[in-house]
Amino acid sequence: MKVLLLNGSPRAEGCTYTALAEVAGALNACSIETEIIHVAAGAVRGCSVCLGCRAQSQDGCVYEEDKVNEVRVKMRSANGLVVGAPVYYAAPNGALLSFLNRMFYAGTSDFQYKPGAAIVSARRAGTTASLDVLNKYFLISNMPLVPSLYWNMVHGNTPDEVRRDEEGMQIMRTLGRNMAWMIQCFANGDKPPKPEKERMRTNFMR
Repeated sequence: MKVLLLNGSPRAEGCTYTALAEVAGALNACSIETEIIHVAAGAVRGCSVCLGCRAQSQDGCVYEEDKVNEVRVKMRSANGLVVGAPVYYAAPNGALLSFLNRMFYAGTSDFQYKPGAAIVSARRAGTTASLDVLNKYFLISNMPLVPSLYWNMVHGNTPDEVRRDEEGMQIMRTLGRNMAWMIQCFANGDKPPKPEKERMRTNFMR
């Protein structure tokens, strides 16, 4: 069993990656394989509604200069998807949204009925608005949303600050364990033991 985690930040190992790595660690501890894919390293073309992806002769998006089709194909054998985004102007960054628009439009059938989750990273605000945008990709694609114990967000201006966000890190780990549990439920057709719980932590930016 495997989960793909998409790093939508232009920075390969920044704050968003730090949060995704915490989710991946929790999934790995539950015997779920993970792969973090950096999808916003450069310019990403937006969807032009050319409808080329709907042609019988075309398998996926007609534009091949980024990883849209690579991820879409990998999702055929994956069991879940986590999308990570930094917050720009109270919304996910534009490169990631362009990527998701094309990927989901060209390959909805590759995603349906697989658990999905979004996580966002911000210095301070705009996180819940960004989560609302990202969650709609899953909801329109028949993907069950994975819950956690609070909104799936971390706060910090650097990876070290994100790691010091104890509540945010706990949310990421809980999300990973919950996703593993859902995947195992779907795979086994029964109900494995409930995910491990941690004592609730609450802290604010110092």
